[in-house]
Amino acid sequence: MVVFATLRYGFCSSLLLLCSSLILIAKPISSSSTIQALNKTHNFEPEIALFGDAQLVDGGSYLKLTRPSVSSSGLILRREPFRFDDPNLHSPTSFSTEFTFSISPDSGDGIVLVLVPSDFGSKFSGHGSFGLSTQNRFLGVEFDTEMDGNVGDLDANHIGVDVGSFVSVAVGNVSSMNLVLNSGEKLISWIDYDASSKRLEVRLSKFGEPRPYNPIVAYGIDMLAMWRDEPVLVGISSSNGNSFQISSIYSWTFSLRNYPNRMHSLPVDPRGFSHEHGKDLAMHRRRVCPSEILGGLIFATVCGALMAFSVLFLWTVVVNRNTIFPAESSVHPVDFRYEKPSVVVGKDADGVKK
Repeated sequence: MVVFATLRYGFCSSLLLLCSSLILIAKPISSSSTIQALNKTHNFEPEIALFGDAQLVDGGSYLKLTRPSVSSSGLILRREPFRFDDPNLHSPTSFSTEFTFSISPDSGDGIVLVLVPSDFGSKFSGHGSFGLSTQNRFLGVEFDTEMDGNVGDLDANHIGVDVGSFVSVAVGNVSSMNLVLNSGEKLISWIDYDASSKRLEVRLSKFGEPRPYNPIVAYGIDMLAMWRDEPVLVGISSSNGNSFQISSIYSWTFSLRNYPNRMHSLPVDPRGFSHEHGKDLAMHRRRVCPSEILGGLIFATVCGALMAFSVLFLWTVVVNRNTIFPAESSVHPVDFRYEKPSVVVGKDADGVKK
């Protein structure tokens, strides 16, 4: 019994060790930095810079990007720049951001999340759409509440991806989600860029509701090719044009992550995205990731080891139960007598022996 107990505990320990190794190896290696903006005043000032009409409200619990006056515009910028090609990490940078906002029921430009060169703050004029100029390189995700035929807007309730121009390269119809950007209610958006797949995704929902599984807009873009090792700033901007529209920001988080080059997937097929109304195509080309293959091999090894241990354990138990040991029997010595038969030889009358 001691042998079998030892075998059982050894089996469990080995399985635990293998599973732990699988978790440690399969876990992505990442380097991330995260800031919490617009939470409290003392947490706000060191991290975020305000430009134009942007102002803190209600003791710093949230801010307004625009004022209730014509041609108002405001911008907030994350102070710390980052690079998509970081020489210290030798791997392209991905990012994720999440922010809560509201837009008053007027027909203005709405708000936009922007990536701009590191010197943009000194060049912010506050004029034009979102205070941006097509003379400067930028990437924007706009939450547009005005239909402008000059730039081919879908309607006055859409999300668009802009690359150096206000003519959106990808558009999502917010009305299809039964949402209105300038309803005045709080909305929350998630914007993610994955450097390995070169894919930008935008999601939107009412504040308090879960993050949607499917993005409202998905667009294939190589940020590394666009920015190289140039320092980039991220910010949120708004302008109201000829209206009195007020745009407010209640929370904002931004995080960076970097993956080793060996974990990059194959280049994504740009045909795998739909740039019309923000709907993805039904089929996407499957991306092969070396880490997934390695994880699969390790998982198969664990399963094989588990099967081998199980078979060995069951075989040992069965053999132990069915082994027949020779039974002891009562054996007593028996006396054996040997008697020599007596043979009498006689002669008959003729003299012949009988």
